[in-house]
Formats: sequence, C-alpha cells, structure tokens
Amino acid sequence: MVRNIIDTVRPSYVVVLGSLLSGIGKGIVSSSIAKVLSSYDINTLPLKFDGYLNFDCGTMNPLKHGEVFVLDDKSEVDMDFGTYERFLNKDLNGSFSLTGGRLFSEIIAKERKGEFLGSDVQIIPHLTNLILKKIEETAKENSLETMLIEVGGTVGDIENSYFIEAMRELALKNKVVFIVLVYVPELDVVGEQKTKPTQLALRSLMQTGIQPDFIVTRSTNPLNKKAKEKIALFANLPVERIIDNHDTSNIYTVPMNMIECGFDKQLLKELGYEDRKPNSEKLAAWSDYLQRSNTGKPLKIAVVGKYVDLHDSYVSVNEAIVHASATCGAKTKVKWIESETLEEIEGETAHALEDIDGVIVPGGFGSRGITGMIKAIEYSRVNKKPYLGICLGMQLMAIEFARNVAKLEDADSTEFNPSTQNKVIHIMEDQKAVTEKGGTMRLGSWPATVKKGTYAFDAYGSEQIHERHRHRYEFNNIYRESFDKLGLRISATTPDDRLVEIIEWKDSFGIATQAHPELKSRPERPAPLFVELIKHAMM
Repeated sequence: MVRNIIDTVRPSYVVVLGSLLSGIGKGIVSSSIAKVLSSYDINTLPLKFDGYLNFDCGTMNPLKHGEVFVLDDKSEVDMDFGTYERFLNKDLNGSFSLTGGRLFSEIIAKERKGEFLGSDVQIIPHLTNLILKKIEETAKENSLETMLIEVGGTVGDIENSYFIEAMRELALKNKVVFIVLVYVPELDVVGEQKTKPTQLALRSLMQTGIQPDFIVTRSTNPLNKKAKEKIALFANLPVERIIDNHDTSNIYTVPMNMIECGFDKQLLKELGYEDRKPNSEKLAAWSDYLQRSNTGKPLKIAVVGKYVDLHDSYVSVNEAIVHASATCGAKTKVKWIESETLEEIEGETAHALEDIDGVIVPGGFGSRGITGMIKAIEYSRVNKKPYLGICLGMQLMAIEFARNVAKLEDADSTEFNPSTQNKVIHIMEDQKAVTEKGGTMRLGSWPATVKKGTYAFDAYGSEQIHERHRHRYEFNNIYRESFDKLGLRISATTPDDRLVEIIEWKDSFGIATQAHPELKSRPERPAPLFVELIKHAMM
C-alpha cells in the first residue's frame, strides 16, 4: 500500500487490545511490537490507557495491581511502563499514561470552568474528543512516526468501552492498525486448543465497529494449524495474520520470534513502511543479549519481601536481576520468600537462606513482615552474604544495624513506631505537612553524590549519579557519625549532603539505597548496584 499525502504528515497508530482475560501479557506484546518497529528505525513510543478511576497508580495495592512504576518526571504509572522502557531502552514521561480518573477529572474541571456552556457533557463526543486530542498532541510533541497504544482491560469492560470507541474514531481520520491479543486454552482432559473464547471476544469487539488487522495468540504450546485456521475464519483474516505467541521462559525473545514468523514485514506493509530496512546493529545487540541471558554460572538470589504472593509486585527487581546476570555471566534463579514466614518459625531464616548466594530486600510500606526482613538482613550481615537493600530494604538495614550492632534495642522507623526513642528512620521534613497520599512522596529522578573508595563508587564508577525515588522516610542524620565508627558507612548523599542515599557495611558486601535502581535497569544498561551484587554473589 502506498501512503498518501495525509499519511506522510500524520503519524500512524498501532492499537493493541485485549480479549476476555487480563494478565496474559498484553504489555509484553505491546512492547515487543514497539521493539520490532524500533528495529527498523521507526520513531515509535507506547501510550497506555487504564480504565480505573484512580488518578494514577500511586495509591494502589501492589498485591492487587502489581508494582507501581515511577518515571523520571515523578509520574506513578502502570507496571507495563517498565516493560516499555526495558524493551525500547528509552525514558518515557507521564503524558504517555492516560487513566480514567485523569480523563474524568479533566472533563469535570473543564465543565466547572464553563468550557461546555450550553452543552450536555457526554462520553461521546466530549470525553472521546479529549482522548483523541491527548493522543494526537503526545504523538506530535514527540515527533512520532507511529504511536503504539495499549488499551488496558478486556473487551466488554465498561471501564474501557469509551476508550475503544475513541480508537474507532481515531481510525476514521488516521491510519490505524488494530492488533488483538487472545488466549487459547488447552485443557488437559481434552488435549485440544479451544478457540471459543477467542470467537466470543472477536464477536464482541466487532460489535464496537473495530475489525482487527492481526490476532496475536497466547497459549501454553505452539498454536496448531487447526486452531489458527479457525481463528482466522472468525476474524475475517488470512491465516498469516494470526501470530503465534506461545509461552516462553524469556520474555525478551518475543520481538525476535515475531520477526522470525514474518510479522514485521506484514506490519510494515500495512503501515506503508515497505521501504524501511532493519537496523542490523540493533538486532545483533538484542540477539547477543538473548544469547548471554540463556547461559552462565548458576546462582540463587533470595528476594525477601512482603508482596511476594504476586511476583508482579517486584517485576522490576526480577528483571534487574536478569539484566545484571546476563552482564556478569550468571544464570540466576530467584527464590521468593514471604518475609512473614521468617517470623513464624524459629530458625527458619537460616534454613531459608543457607543455600543462597545473595539477598535482596525490596521496597514496601507498612509494618507487616518487617521483623522477617530484619532477620534476613541480620543473617546476611553475620554470615557475610552479599546483600542489596532497596528503599525499605535500606531503612531496615539501618534499623538492624542500630539494634544489633549499636545496641539501640528500640531503634525503629517512625512509620512503624512513632513513639520510639531512637528514630533511626524518620519522616522527611518536607513530608510532615503532607495530608494527601497521591503523588506527594519524594518521586522521580534525583541526583546523588557518591564517595570514592566505597562499594557504591565501584558500582557506578562516578561521583555523580541519578536514580528514581518513591518514599516519605529517610535516614536520621544524627546517627551518621556513630554508625560509621561501628562499621556502617554513608557512601552517597544528596548533592547538598542533606539526605542519605546509600549506606553499606564496611567489612562485607552489603549495600542499600533509598532509591529504586531497578526502575532504570535495561538489558543494554543494567542497574549498577544489581551488577555489583551479582559480581559478589559469584565470588
């Protein structure tokens, strides 16, 4: 297809929709499609719509929604943004996240200002027009050739129905390629791949006025010919437009699998990019990473947290381990440990960690499971197990040291015990007057100054660094000098020396940061502190 004059001026769009089930990897598929386009040097970035009425993800429970991902510009967004950034190796901003809460808030604000005087404010056209305006403005501001749009939720949800309608309207004046991700179950008792859920989802979607251009299938095993032909029949598509995306142990293989099955050529033709050639250097670098990530020295790293019942709560931590392991030549298995289990059984900490090569205590909020995390940190310090603490893991490292080395038995954080006499961790000064919970923490990318001669400097190789943050509490500076004499070193602070950013043990590798370095880890650029942990775990 030859692109017309309008197409060359306006960006094109690829819209990825779900079917009847959530949680089947729509973020990975969307990121992979964006990666495919990027490998042809097509300027593309992903935008995501989430139908919930929260303004953003900041106040959501990680056990229900997965981790809250934080961008450089302080935006608290859906965990899929972590996948986008990791696949594309690009930093996104909050304008690429649209939530139902944000959209409705803006519509109500406009109505109160009188911008709709004389009109009944309605979903169509007022809300859908706002959606289209935001999409087109974001594409223009970033000079995108193609914008990828992921529609959260499933077909038939009330929460995303108005957004699906907006996508139909978007296609009236722009080149839009619709891609639907479907799940094809395979029942053990039958031994057959069942396409009925896909048929129902497609029927529901087509009733909204949208005809899919591609179907991407998710299944346990490769999609067989019979199932593929049946899906194609009900989708009004040729069989080659049904893209098999069966389970894989390495999510980073998905873009290459799409290219191997010819999806890239079909998509480029549909978008009018037939003349584009793949960037061989980008593809070679990605293939090299895949090769390195599948081999290496076996390691076992324990992640001791309070949200491990849902691994998506710590997805960025897990991916940062994967990235660092590939860089160091390790093949790492993660052992997920619910911190409360270390509190319930005497001696469970030693039993759970004795065969572990390294320990990570990640972020979190609230007092549940804190004692178990502190036990894990103490075990790591006493037995010289390589340790990495993140945010809460840094605060608890300070508390453990205060209690067990400095002998301050009541040492605590005012988050857990406001009346403690030894406030080793206390609320930040600029947080004391905060009453609203959403978007009010210390968020986004902040600079820090690293001291030479420390583990932190070994990791970063620089005195000036930037990492992303999400916290309200900080290390109490009155303990700096006394703790340093006892063996807990302050290895990084804010440039004005006001806030402690990184602490570490002097006599073994144990390091913790108030930041969330996992949020900036990428296959091509692994998080330095995770790399340093894996290096010491391999010794």
